Amino acid sequence: MLGWLKNTTENARSALVAEMSKYRNREFMEACVAAGALMAAADGEISSDEKRKMIGVIENTDELKHFDMGDVIAFFESIVKKFEFDVEIGRAEALKIIGRIKGKEEQARMLVRVACIIGGADGNFDDDEKAVGRMIAVDLGLNPGDFEL
Repeated sequence: MLGWLKNTTENARSALVAEMSKYRNREFMEACVAAGALMAAADGEISSDEKRKMIGVIENTDELKHFDMGDVIAFFESIVKKFEFDVEIGRAEALKIIGRIKGKEEQARMLVRVACIIGGADGNFDDDEKAVGRMIAVDLGLNPGDFEL
């Protein structure tokens, strides 16, 4: 389990809010939303409950509040449609969007942490979600072990 997240959730969230303010740009927002869609699809599909949960997480997570929620939700829905058409197409599109921040190490590291928070939003960061976290980290050229994945 993510010890740093489990033991200091509120401290981690506060630190993330402060760090996220550095990345107020559409590219980073889209990467966060794509990572969230990947987490929601960790079991191979995105159910209606997962959509509602993900939208709720986006709307109620301090780390994402500074983005326009209309834009965030519209972008999330556009990615979800790709997953609904075909899971592999959705995964490939999400990873392509996430890959736009590859080489921007601070943003990439922040994105992995945000993805892990989204994955654990229901109180259970399961093996499928950890695998998605590892995939995101590797795709961004980061060591998954740095995030206890």
